[in-house]
Amino acid sequence: MASDMKAVKLRIKSVQSTMQITKAMELVASSKLRRAKTRAETARPYFEELHQTLRDIANGNTDFSSPYVRPSSADGTCYVVIGGDRGLAGGYNANLFRKLEADSAGEPGEITVLPIGKKVVEYAARRRIPMLSEQFAEVAPIKISDCFTIAKLLCANFREGKYGHVKLCYTTFISMMSQRADTFPILPLNDLEESEDPEHLKKIRNLILYEPDASQVFDAIVPEYLAGLIYGAVCESVASELAARRMAMDSATKNAQEMIDKLQLNYNRARQASITQEITEIVAGAEGV
Repeated sequence: MASDMKAVKLRIKSVQSTMQITKAMELVASSKLRRAKTRAETARPYFEELHQTLRDIANGNTDFSSPYVRPSSADGTCYVVIGGDRGLAGGYNANLFRKLEADSAGEPGEITVLPIGKKVVEYAARRRIPMLSEQFAEVAPIKISDCFTIAKLLCANFREGKYGHVKLCYTTFISMMSQRADTFPILPLNDLEESEDPEHLKKIRNLILYEPDASQVFDAIVPEYLAGLIYGAVCESVASELAARRMAMDSATKNAQEMIDKLQLNYNRARQASITQEITEIVAGAEGV
């Protein structure tokens, strides 16, 4: 009986230690989340406007040829995958990888990954997926300047015909309780969804004017657009990871408290049974005398 009580007591202390860690991680994620959420919400209009502008450029310009617009003869697809640096974030990374697998299942040719985040590097290495570069193995320190570097690298490889398509795979921050893994194409630009409004397309063609040369200007600004898209996706992904971690740690803390309550109840019952047994033995001994 005494050994059982000691084991329960040690178990309670162990769960309490774990609960302190999960609570601390929840508080850290909550404090970082406020800043990340603000950054994501600030970047989102820019992100959405860039995406719409890319669609307009792709659908509204047919008077010149650009390597970023015409389909490539290559079959391979390069995915820019933005994941987390650490685990303990619920299904954040798992949902992202499932989305990547579902999207890439129908792609012709070999897929290549440009990983942003340690977990993406680990995933690609484990699945033996070729990686374009491991320079951006951590998502936390990614800045807008890094996104320009990534965009230029992608554009250079696409122009050289190494990939037929380039896609972005990231997690959209919907709310504190909800995040959604998404993918969408970024190169070539004609992969983007076409506008259904012919008047809108006509207006685009009439409004867009490039000086001095349309092709040169177009080729120069596309990497800038892609850098903005990637930075917006990074902001969304970081906020999503922190929100997922806060929820996971909050759930873990609650589960730990429930387990402590149950263990404490079992300990109290065992202690009460031990005391009752001792009293019974004393009474029985006194009656025997």
